[in-house]
Amino acid sequence: MRTLCASTLVCEFIVIGLAAVATMRLSDDLSTTTIWAVSGPAMALCVLLCGLLRTPVAIPLGWALQIALIAAGFVLPAMFVLGAAFAGLWWASIHFGRHIDTTAPGGALAPKPAD
Repeated sequence: MRTLCASTLVCEFIVIGLAAVATMRLSDDLSTTTIWAVSGPAMALCVLLCGLLRTPVAIPLGWALQIALIAAGFVLPAMFVLGAAFAGLWWASIHFGRHIDTTAPGGALAPKPAD
């Protein structure tokens, strides 16, 4: 599960940064300071959560990040779409990651011992 969640957070970090740069170029209403005041902490939290994935607090904080990204859509409208997309990816990372974790050690996905 940690690998899938970390992959989602790293992709989220990159996409948030690229969205911030695109918003700076396309938006006449928002200042650069506003854009980075919204995007910067979200990017920092993505990196922080990658390090916290070994602890039980990471999953609830990850959900809080996803909710905050959706709410950031009130400042940067593109974040509504990105936040919803990454909330879905976060759910999938947790759901399928747990499935893989429970199946792999002795289940069908585990490598067969050599005879």
